[in-house]
Amino acid sequence: MAMIRVLQLVRLSLRANTGNSWLVSGQISGGLTRFNIATRCSTFYSTSSTLEIDTLKVKKLTPHIGAELMGFNLSKPLTQVHLDSLYQALMDHQVIFLRDQELTPEAHLSLAKSFGEPEPPHPLYDKIESCPQVTVIATGPENPPDADTWHTDVTWKAEPAFASVLHSRIIPPVGGDTLWASMTAAYDALPQGIKADIADLRAVHDMSDFRNNFTVGEPDGAATKLNAAHMSMGSAIHPLVKHHPHTKKPYLYCNPGFTVHVVGLSSIASRRLLAYLFDHMNQPEFQVRFKWTENTVAVWDNRCTMHYAIADYLPHERKIHRVTIINDRRARDIPPNIKDGR
Repeated sequence: MAMIRVLQLVRLSLRANTGNSWLVSGQISGGLTRFNIATRCSTFYSTSSTLEIDTLKVKKLTPHIGAELMGFNLSKPLTQVHLDSLYQALMDHQVIFLRDQELTPEAHLSLAKSFGEPEPPHPLYDKIESCPQVTVIATGPENPPDADTWHTDVTWKAEPAFASVLHSRIIPPVGGDTLWASMTAAYDALPQGIKADIADLRAVHDMSDFRNNFTVGEPDGAATKLNAAHMSMGSAIHPLVKHHPHTKKPYLYCNPGFTVHVVGLSSIASRRLLAYLFDHMNQPEFQVRFKWTENTVAVWDNRCTMHYAIADYLPHERKIHRVTIINDRRARDIPPNIKDGR
């Protein structure tokens, strides 16, 4: 059904390009869906472009989350039809992967901009000098990995990031996989009584383990630096259950990395509830584990997923380029009472 919706989207998008010739044909076989596109229409990168027939194949990786897309060359100009089909695949599968994509940092950033507004240059991580919104996450013996905990990015912000686009540059010979978990599937699997209990609850999110950045190795003045960090980074309060602005599906919105307290509960009751939810969320049935190869692009919807970068590859190195997307540009027309996630 998901790919039927993609196919319908392609047909509608192509029909909207008045005067352009087009052909769409689709075929579904097992878990692999493919459809052909031949069109002449406006592109994201230029005013017009003529494309040869492209074949997009979408292979689901698990029942709930993850799909590998084949048939797109992201280094070439993409039509709005292509970009919209990528977006729809992201909505359907929550995280999508495209292998063998040799992207320049500029092309990487342009792809991210097709989804929404990129985050400003990161204040701490390295970045591409000519393209500072592309963050370089380089880990190895001299800079050990630190994302090996389940988390949803920057939920301590009032408006956390919508998505991220990764491009793998150096991959260790073994290890270094990344896990993503569907919070939609996790919510669906909760007992009805728990769903009722948490329906109106909210939780506090803060920088959590990032406290170590301001306290470890600081025998003097650690508290002062920590308080300054709290003032700078702040905290946020989010509903424990949100609704996706596009799919309208409910999903759990808490994560072990940054969710620290449930509003209105005692510390003991809050810890017990969060421990229950975190244990429930960490089930293989809700997860996809992805084995990287060089020049793979991954895009995930940060709203309804959490992820875990496995740190099992030292002493080898791993380098990933990342662009974080602040907002969903396709959500501009969603009414405010829906856009806020409730």
